[in-house]
Formats: sequence, structure tokens, C-alpha cells
Amino acid sequence: MGGGWLRVGAAVLACAAAAAASVAFRVHAVGTGPVADAARANRPVSAEIVLTGDPRVLPPKGTGFRGESVVADARIEALETAGARYAVRAPVLVFASGGAWRGLLPSQRLKVSGRLAPAEEGELLAGVLLVRGTPETLTLPSAIQRAAGVLRAGLRSASDVLPPDQRGLLPGLVVGDVSRMDEHVRADFRTAGLAHLTAVSGTNLSIVAGAALALGRLGGMPLAVRAALAAVAMVAFAVVARPSPSVLRALFMGLVAAVALGTGRSRDGVAALSVTVLGLVLFDPALARSYGFALSVCATGGILLLAPRWRDRMAVRLPRWLAEVITIPLAAQAAVTPVLVLLAGQLSPVAVPANLLAGPAVAPATLLGFAATLLAPVHLEAARLLVRPAGLATGWIIWVASRAAAQPAASVPWPGGLAGLALLAVAVALLVAVLRHPVGRRLGPALACGALVAVFALGPAVSSWPPGRWLLVACDVGQGDALVVAAGPGRGVVVDAGADPLLVDRCLRDLGVQEIPLLILTHPHADHVGGLAGVLRGRTVHAAAVGHPAPGTPEGNLPASGTTDPSLPASGTTDPSLPVSGTTDPSLPVSGTTDPSLSASGMASGSLPASGTAEGRLYADLARRGVPVTPVTAGTRWRFGPSDITVLAPYGDAVPAGAGEGAQANNGSVVVHVRWASGSALLSGDIETETQAELVRRGVPRVDVLKVPHHGAARQDPAFLAATGARAALISVGAGNDYGHPAPVTLARLGLQGTRIHRTDLLGDIAVVDEGDGLAILTRGTVHDLANS
Repeated sequence: MGGGWLRVGAAVLACAAAAAASVAFRVHAVGTGPVADAARANRPVSAEIVLTGDPRVLPPKGTGFRGESVVADARIEALETAGARYAVRAPVLVFASGGAWRGLLPSQRLKVSGRLAPAEEGELLAGVLLVRGTPETLTLPSAIQRAAGVLRAGLRSASDVLPPDQRGLLPGLVVGDVSRMDEHVRADFRTAGLAHLTAVSGTNLSIVAGAALALGRLGGMPLAVRAALAAVAMVAFAVVARPSPSVLRALFMGLVAAVALGTGRSRDGVAALSVTVLGLVLFDPALARSYGFALSVCATGGILLLAPRWRDRMAVRLPRWLAEVITIPLAAQAAVTPVLVLLAGQLSPVAVPANLLAGPAVAPATLLGFAATLLAPVHLEAARLLVRPAGLATGWIIWVASRAAAQPAASVPWPGGLAGLALLAVAVALLVAVLRHPVGRRLGPALACGALVAVFALGPAVSSWPPGRWLLVACDVGQGDALVVAAGPGRGVVVDAGADPLLVDRCLRDLGVQEIPLLILTHPHADHVGGLAGVLRGRTVHAAAVGHPAPGTPEGNLPASGTTDPSLPASGTTDPSLPVSGTTDPSLPVSGTTDPSLSASGMASGSLPASGTAEGRLYADLARRGVPVTPVTAGTRWRFGPSDITVLAPYGDAVPAGAGEGAQANNGSVVVHVRWASGSALLSGDIETETQAELVRRGVPRVDVLKVPHHGAARQDPAFLAATGARAALISVGAGNDYGHPAPVTLARLGLQGTRIHRTDLLGDIAVVDEGDGLAILTRGTVHDLANS
């Protein structure tokens, strides 16, 4: 017995030594040589690179108006710097921009120019290559990569018949191609514990290998030939799906199993997994610090070691097939939870039920997607016939993910790092101790069911968010603005969209906003319009109001503000004694004109800003999304539900230029005065001192709540801040931003005039609520009564 443990210990030490030696050799290789030296010196270079992975388009941080950013894995094979040329083989990470990178495939050789910079500490890379300009293509992809590219492109083309969220997910399920996956779906998958479905792994390779074995049996091939055919099929599929950590893990385990099958030896899953992990770490030491590889290995280990035991115990009271269905995702989730705690510092209670519900749809979607992938290069229309039912399956998976992610306890915060891991170990030990006791086994499930009912059934009913009588909400969208004005049940006027579609969508979802009668975009800066896709996701937007057009736009071409309903009073005045014009009838445009020269977007055909300007791109983006657009100027008015909205700026004359880049666009922001029966607010966009002074000159209304301009930047006119008379100030700002917002001088000015400050970076979402005889500010758990401020 003792000798057996000694042999095991010796084997473990030998494996650890081999892995350490492999890592040491790789660290030395990437840390020395011309590429590493140039990276440490941040030197400009010209290089010939070979792509080792597909270029990946990064999610836009703004509106997408600038060139798209791209990241790609590559290998430098020739380096020119300071008049010298070197032949090298050094792995690098490439950052670039521009559409020329789309369509490039692994194995292509390119010539690029740019600058080398050091890689992040711990990365097994010689450096990071920041590319300037367009790459020059030196060679075509290899024949294998061309074939893989054709198959991947064929599936994408066949999927075009599906709705956008389904067409992005299906290639991810089948071949791991997430290039078109909707960011909201991606976020829901992460929260619901379903992200592994788009990481091609054992399930996909099992389907491929099973199909190859079945064909071999039909053809009367001997066992060894069938095993070889399965191995070839798995390798080919790995090329199409790209060798990600989960693909490599599944491929090597599959090859070990194929060898065992072909030689007639017994198949030991744990031994195959062990050999796979050791071989891959020796081959590519970078996998040792890959969370994706760790999650894949842990999930497989959980299924191999935990699931059979749990299944046998459950099978005493449940049918064996049902016990297996339950224990497989449960064991996988239990095994990956320690890694998730280290990675994200949270637990996902909805992961197991979400996987149970989504699981039955994965196989049909994957099988039909495989068939469509093979058929698309030959007959695209036939492939699309297969894709349609696959879309139904992916639609179900997306629905499960969205419902799971929307639950109040979809993700539970947990301490991260080693401390969180230790706390998790203690919690598991206590749970095991409780469940081993007969009383604990009876009380445990009852308490768990009670907790689930409390969280999922009673939680939404007693939750204080959203507040029942909210009138205005400043959404926590990081460094940017996104505000929602109440417009009736399930409706809200959205003022700006922030920079991140996920954050603004989350805020609107929490508020229950499904219909947007009016979207006001104060000015076309990324931190105000970059989240537009999140506003539009699953919601009806009747019209968008945009501020001052681009400089040089003929003012005479602007359509008249107001409404086409002849029964409503004419708009165009800020006199508070006049009735507020507009309509809440969703069948009518919010603002517009009967001028027959109007284009389909609702704007005069001759007044569109130049397409090269930010304003022009914003108009084009809204038109592409099917949102009618109307420009607005001071005096435009609407009424929606409890809210009367009046535009105070911009004026019809020229917008002040201001100081600094972007100041003119800031000064052209739409400024709106919102009135309710119990108070009022001023939403001021990013206006700077020049427009603030003009508002004071023309007469700024006194309000209860001021949305401080430009995230509390230093350029504030003290006379403007004082003229508003606001008792509460909302500052929408991102934590730890690089701009120094809010500026200490602005906070001091507001404090000296007695204005209470509420910041989204400190408080999260902030709501202005109707208290009957006045307004109150409500954050999640805190109420400030403005009447007593």
C-alpha cells in the first residue's frame, strides 16, 4: 500500500517538474530576443506576422462611429527596426482597427507597421503589437484554413434567415463562432451559467465522432478503421471550430478514447483527462493560467467523478434517466464553482436550473447546425431550411438565459480570491456535515425550497426597486448619461443612452420600461449615445429627438416643431401659461411636420447633416434602426403621462464653440425642463459655461432637481447653478474615471449653495419619486425628502 502511494507521489512530482521546465523554457523564449527588446523600449517597428487566430472585433465602447477595434493572436516572423532586419518566431497580441482585418484567416502572412509594447505581466507573449494603418496581405490562407473559413462563413450565411439574436448564437453553439453574438445575449449567458454552450467542447466533438463511427459501421469498416475515421473527423472539426482551450481539451480526450477504442483497451475517462491535461500543459504552458482551460477541465472532472455517485444515490428515489439529467449539470457546476469564485467573485444559483431547461434544446440545435454547415457551401437554400428549426431551439435557449438572468438572485456576490475560496470550502464542509445527519437531510431540502420561494417569489413583491411612484431615474451606466422620465405604466422617455448597451438595458429592464414614446439624444458623444442598442433592445421607440444639427446645415430646412394633430395647440414657446402640446397616442408621431418634403426618417430631406460628421452618423444609425428622427430647438414641448417636457436649448442661432475638443457639441446639447404636479427637474446634457450663461440671460427656470452638466466637470457657471435653485443635484459619472469628474470645485459650489449631491458612482441608480406634497430622492435603500432639505 505504502509503495503505491510513493509511486503516485513520484509521478506527481515528475509531472510537476516537467510542466515547470516547459514553462521555464517558454518564459525564456518569449522574454529574450529582438521582439522582447523592442517591446520593452516601446519601439516603432515594421513586421511580417502570421495570424494564429481569427481577428476578433472588440465590442464598441462608443457609438461605433469610429473604426472598429480588432484584436488577433499572431506570430512575428520578420522584424525591421532601426535599420536592422531579424528573422524571429515570437508570439504577440495584435491590436488594430479598421474593416480590412475582417475576413482574414489564420495562417495568412501580413506586413504591418506600428509600435511594440510590453505584454501584461504573466502573459507568455513577447509583446503587444499596436498596428497603424491597413495590413498588407502577403500570402493567402492555407488550404485547410480556407476550407474551414468557407464552412464557417456558410453557416453564418445560412443563419441570416433567423432573428438577430438567434443568428448570432447558432454559429456559437455549433463551431464556437461568436463574432455576431449579441452582447446582451452574451451577458445573459454569463449570468445564467450558460456561457459554456458557446465554448465548443466534448458535446460537439462527441456528435462529430459519433456520426463518423456510425458512417463507418454502415460502410462495414473494421473497428480500428472506424476509430481512425472518428479521430480524423474530430481533428477536422477542431480546425473549423478553432483550437480554443476547451476544444483542445475535448480533442485530446477524444483522441485518447479513439486510440483505446481502436486497440480494444478499456476506456478510463479520468486517465484520459489526466493525460490530456499533462500533454496540453507541456505543449502549451500558457494553458496553465487559462481560466477557460481550467473551467473545461474542472467541469469534465466533475462529470466523471461526482455525477456517477450522485446519480446512483438519486436513482433510489428517481428514475435513472432523470437522476442523470439532474446530476450532470449539478456536478459540472459544483466542480467549476471554485474557479468562478476566483475569476468573478460571485455564485450563480440559477445555473443548474437554467442548464436543465436549456439542455434539451442544445442537441437539436447543434445537429441541425452541423448539417447546415456541411450543406451551405453546396446548397445555401437547403441549409437555410435546416437552420429554421435550429433557430427555434436557439430561441428557447436565449429565452431561458434571459429569464434566468432577470431573476433577483441570478448572481450572488461572493468574496473573490483565496479568501473567497477558503470561505467556500468552509461553507461546503458545513453543508456536507448537515446533510450527513438524518435531521439535516430532512430539514435541508425544506430550508432550500423556502429560500428559493423567498428570493424568487416574494423578493420581487417586497423589493423597494423600482419605487412605485418614480418620476425620473438617473441610471448608473458608468461614465455617461442615461435618464428615464416617467411616461405612464411600462413607458418612459429616455434622455441619452450612456456608453454601454448592457448597462442601460439593465436599468430599463429593472424599471419595466417596454415602450419609449420619445428618445432624446442630447448630443452625439459616445458616452451619451453609445448605448443606443441597449435602449432599443426589445422595446418600441416611437421617435428620437436630436439637438442642434452639424455646423453648416441650412437652418431653413429644419421641419417645424410641434405635432400633426390639428386639435392640439401649436408648440414652439416656453411660456408656462400655455398648454403643453404633444400627444401620448402611440399611433401619432411625437414631433414632426406635415411638410411633404420630409424623408422617411421624419427629417427634411435637405437638412441631413453631412455623413462624415458625428451628427450625420448618428442620424444614419437611427434611420438604419428604423427610428423616426426629428431635430428640436428651444420651445419644442411634449406631454407624456405625468411629465410635461419643454426644450430650453439649443436655440436656432449658432452654437457657441467653447474651449477644448468637443466643446461645441457639448454646448449644443438638448436641455429639457421636466415638470410634474409635485415638482420639476432640469436635464442639462453636457452644456458648458457659454450655453449656461446664455440660459441665465434668457431666463432659466427654478427647479427642485438639477442634472449637473457634463458629469460635474469644472467648467460650470456659478450663476447658472445658483439660478436653478435646485435642492438636489444628480451627477451621472463613472467610478474611477480618467477625467477627474466630478470636479472638486463643482462639488464645493453646489455644497455652498445648499444643494444635496447624489452621484451614480457612489449610489448606483438614483430615482426622483412623487411624495404627494413634493419630491424625494430614492437610491436602493435610502430616501432623501427634498421638502426637508
